[in-house]
Amino acid sequence: MLTPAFTRADYEAAADEIRRRTPRAPKIGIILGSGLGPLADSVENAVAISYRDIPNWPQAPHGGHVQGHKGQLVIGSFEGQDVVMMQGRLHFYEGYNMHQVTFPVRLMRVLGVDTLVVTNAAGGLNENFKAGDLMLITDHINLLGQMGNNGLIGPNDDSFGDRFPIFTQAYDKKLRNKAIEIAQREGITLRQGVYIALSGPAFETPAEIRMFRMWGADAVGMSTVPEVVVARHAGMRVLGVSSITNEAIDNQDSTKDVSHQEVLDVGAKIVPNLVKIIRGVIREFPE
Repeated sequence: MLTPAFTRADYEAAADEIRRRTPRAPKIGIILGSGLGPLADSVENAVAISYRDIPNWPQAPHGGHVQGHKGQLVIGSFEGQDVVMMQGRLHFYEGYNMHQVTFPVRLMRVLGVDTLVVTNAAGGLNENFKAGDLMLITDHINLLGQMGNNGLIGPNDDSFGDRFPIFTQAYDKKLRNKAIEIAQREGITLRQGVYIALSGPAFETPAEIRMFRMWGADAVGMSTVPEVVVARHAGMRVLGVSSITNEAIDNQDSTKDVSHQEVLDVGAKIVPNLVKIIRGVIREFPE
């Protein structure tokens, strides 16, 4: 059973503290995945606010953050647009409930953000993908939600959206087309596919990998979808990009291994291409 959801007043109190620290009113929010935090270094006239300094921000049950996740909001100018970047997301596997995991997205909405860009590190399920690729998310499989872990469970807050949101177009087509255009122009290989979200923190078994492929999933990870669900419920446009940091292992006899450090190392190598795509999309933002 989920603990009670945050109230509108909780989000407003958090937003007021952010507004006290910066006059900017960001319209675009960007969530940076594992190893992708350096993108925030590109923000101009940045104001960084630690999560610990934001009222009602959920604190990590164990008092820390996942390696590769810094734990702060960075607000400033990026390619001529006011943005808020989230350096370090909240993961379900850390012990947060889904209302806590998605608190930052609703806070962004209260701040005035109407477009959310989500990035993540993911394992490649599609056998044509390799570590180091980027994948544009075209759709998702919300395995977390199907198991009862959904940030929309509980009383609906009508000030954000309808009780029963429709997810036929979860990922904005104009934003996707712009990302494809930028990638082609920059000579970047940009895969496209379906992302499946699991709870983690354990990596997938070979049997699970084979099952997810049968379901039509192209990449697997432990985040993103809960944030997208709440963003779309609140009427936000969404663009999602996965960094394929490892190739899923579907053979029990394989001697290959996957580690979180490997995810970080490969993610760091992908950052330049990801930065080019996100910069281009924000610079040539499609209305």
